[in-house]
Amino acid sequence: MANPADPLQHDPGEPQREHRPRVLKGGTVITGIQNSEVACTVRNQHAGGAELKLPAEARVPDHFLLYIALDGVAYRCEVRWRRGDRIGVQFNGTEPKPKLHYG
Repeated sequence: MANPADPLQHDPGEPQREHRPRVLKGGTVITGIQNSEVACTVRNQHAGGAELKLPAEARVPDHFLLYIALDGVAYRCEVRWRRGDRIGVQFNGTEPKPKLHYG
């Protein structure tokens, strides 16, 4: 049980969430299905993953490449959670800028 006098103390029975710095970057989800691309917004990001905001009608598979032009990198992603128009992804490595992407 957390100590009310120390609100920053962590309860050992509760999973600790990693801090993700807020960002506002444009990104592109590249699904690999007939060179399909979906524009998205990267809302927060850290070395291990990110939160993406997508158009409500977007259909994104569980594994895809996320190209962030500002970073000049394509991240291999695995979806960890989905909530409405947002998804949380885990990065599983990087690749160079996709050749067919012009952004």
